[in-house]
Amino acid sequence: MGFGETLRRVSRFFSRLELRLLWRNSGCKYTCHADCRDLVSLDCHPAGSPPPSQDQINNNTPPHDVEKDRELRTEFSREEIGQKIDQYNMLTRDLLKMTLSPTGVYTGFIKVQMDLRRPVTVRGGQKGAGGGRVEEAFYLPRGVTNTLHISSNNTVKQVIVALLNKFTVADNPAKYGLYKRYRREDQVYVCKLADDEQPLFLRLVAGPDGDTLSFVLREQHGEVMWDAFSIPELRNFLRILDKEEAEQREAVKRRYDAYRLRLQEALSEVRGASEGRSL
Repeated sequence: MGFGETLRRVSRFFSRLELRLLWRNSGCKYTCHADCRDLVSLDCHPAGSPPPSQDQINNNTPPHDVEKDRELRTEFSREEIGQKIDQYNMLTRDLLKMTLSPTGVYTGFIKVQMDLRRPVTVRGGQKGAGGGRVEEAFYLPRGVTNTLHISSNNTVKQVIVALLNKFTVADNPAKYGLYKRYRREDQVYVCKLADDEQPLFLRLVAGPDGDTLSFVLREQHGEVMWDAFSIPELRNFLRILDKEEAEQREAVKRRYDAYRLRLQEALSEVRGASEGRSL
């Protein structure tokens, strides 16, 4: 198999797993890609609510969103942080509380849901002939939630590395992204976090309610970064493709064998009925 055919097969493997996220306006039900939401100007409004003013329509001025302003604020005094931590610990229903140190750095827990659609390369406990660890590729169970104890200084990039190390994943961390999933009004949005953002700060601002804010680990969307994959990883992908193709062939063969059997039985019944009438 040539290298070009290998790339085409791996591209098909990823393209059919691509996740498309759509955003729908709660007023006029206009639908577009989530990444294009900020580029779209709408003058619709929910039923029963007053229409936007002419100044808002002409100047494209969005309505004031106090909740969004609260999320965009990234700096608080030590007193404000202490108050928010006390409020957070009062609202949390489990033992995953936050702690503020005398230096102003606070620690706490975040839960991250694993939503990986592609196989990962995991370091095994056994050593190979060359002395290195044996690596295997397999699918991690989707929907599994992991709890990490982090500090307010930890960034998204560090959280991703910690998650991969927890599962002994040998893949390049650049393949993955940490996303925040949050609810606003009756809509659920998913947004990729920047590498330098601090997840524990987002958790503190949003509160302990998982419906208000949750974290999800996913593969990076968009164009596949071929440089991030090693030759053994690409070979593992091809082995998985070969296995899937063989399973699909067997399923099609079984389906048509069963159809052929039913067709032969139906033809036998028709011939038997015809011979009976001729007698």
